[in-house]
Amino acid sequence: MYKLAALLALMAVPAAATGLKIEVEGEAKGTVTIDLFEDVAPKHVEQITALAAEGKYDGVVFHRVIDGFMAQTGDVQYGRLGGDMRLAGRGGSDRPDLPAEFSNLTYERGIVGMARAQDPNSANSQFFIMFAPGPFLDGQYTVVGKVTGGMEVVDAIKRGTGPNGSVIGQPDIMKKVSVTQ
Repeated sequence: MYKLAALLALMAVPAAATGLKIEVEGEAKGTVTIDLFEDVAPKHVEQITALAAEGKYDGVVFHRVIDGFMAQTGDVQYGRLGGDMRLAGRGGSDRPDLPAEFSNLTYERGIVGMARAQDPNSANSQFFIMFAPGPFLDGQYTVVGKVTGGMEVVDAIKRGTGPNGSVIGQPDIMKKVSVTQ
């Protein structure tokens, strides 16, 4: 009986999420894997993994992609394929904004950071993946993870040509985002 109670107690504790698997479609096609840094940004990782587990990121576009800088996605409110792409990048989720969790990690190629408005405590659901180093972001934006596979897929994401890197025409999408252990 004790073993059964212990097993049930273990099953009730959620397993720690360690990453994301993103299936990308469009000009870029393939899978991107991301190792999430729970020890660096626990609140942000918790929010991202909850949104992913709920399917909120599925079908969301890469709305802002600046060559030599980064690819931004994650607007679960306005960034769905088929929506008004003029609004993509202005929304978040139905969850509260997060307080900044700044670290000493540097923004290098493949680092994943949380997008935010001018207020450092305004990150919500949007995130970006670095194409190249961006040390000017260090200590200004929360680092949440690093690409561990599929950087060639990230490199192939359709670049934006509109204002502030907005993607014109058909953007690439995160077809499916899964939480990995």
